[in-house]
Formats: sequence, structure tokens, C-alpha cells
Amino acid sequence: MNDWNDHATLAGERVRLEPLTRDHAKGLFEAGADPAIWTWLSLRRPEDPAAAEAMVEDILADPDRRAWAQIDARTGEVAGTTSFYAIDARHRILSIGHTWIGSAWQRTGFNRESKLLLLRHAFDDLGANRVAWETDIRNLKSQRAIERLGAQREGILRAHRVRPDGTVRDTVVYSLTGPEWPAVRTALSSSV
Repeated sequence: MNDWNDHATLAGERVRLEPLTRDHAKGLFEAGADPAIWTWLSLRRPEDPAAAEAMVEDILADPDRRAWAQIDARTGEVAGTTSFYAIDARHRILSIGHTWIGSAWQRTGFNRESKLLLLRHAFDDLGANRVAWETDIRNLKSQRAIERLGAQREGILRAHRVRPDGTVRDTVVYSLTGPEWPAVRTALSSSV
């Protein structure tokens, strides 16, 4: 079995995923300027660079999460962040989430390539059996994006999370398994 603590830089044509550090906080603050980005996230938009630094500190303090800064490979700008979480090396499963990108990178293929890099790392490098995604039941845009990746909708976890505004959300769960990965890899690779 491969090293599930590995947190390598993953590079594609449009995106480079760098292990998140405090140095990315200013770029995340700038990329996250549009309040609409934060609608479905479990975090509130940082009000200033100091709040962005605190957000990054909190992310880095989570022992169950491997976070990456999403970097625009062409410009070097920080575009957003994404993570592996709920990592269980024994059973070779993990989830992808805590993902957002700035408005300038939405609908450009940036997120698709980012997910391809993460899935290659999970299945090809780590030997994962299963990769999962969770999203708010009201976030139809996210659900469609996950489905376009080739993931299968598994069901709904009722009263699963508390949103930042205090309301209780139901969570839609998706997954992709090892045997499904080769076909998904081919489809994603041809569309990136």
C-alpha cells in the first residue's frame, strides 16, 4: 500500500495543486472576493487578509484533511482550494471536498482538471478503493458538476450538517470506485 500521508504537488496543464500553506492566504482572500462563492460552503467569506490567514490556520490544524491551494498554472495566481478528507488508509477510502475556486476560473475546465489530478492521485498513486463527495442538497450546481465527473449518486444523509447560518442541511453523497475509475479517467482525460 502507498503512503496515504503523502501530500505532493500535483500538476496539470491549467492547474497546479500545491499543499496549502500560510503563504496562500492572501491569494485565497483575493480569489474569494465574490460572496456568491461562499453560499454553500461550511466557511464564511473572510472579511480581510487576517481572517483569511486564520481560515488557513484552521484548515491546516485539521488532522483529517489534506488541503491544496489551486494555482492557475498559466498565471501563478491562487484560484481556490480543495482537499482530501475523511481519509481511511486501512480501508483505502477518502472524500474530496472543501472545494471552491474564484469566479474567474469557473466554467473554464479548471475545476475538472483539478478533480482529474486528485482522482489520479487517489486511485493511481494511493490505490484507493473509493472516493466520495458530499454536497448540500440545495446545491444543484455542485451536484451536476459531481455527476459530470462520472460519480454515482448514493443517497441522502438527513440532518447531516449545520450550515454557517445555523440551519440544518441534508447532504447528497456521491462516490466513484476503483473498478469505475479506468472509464472515468479516459472520459475526463479526453475532455480536459
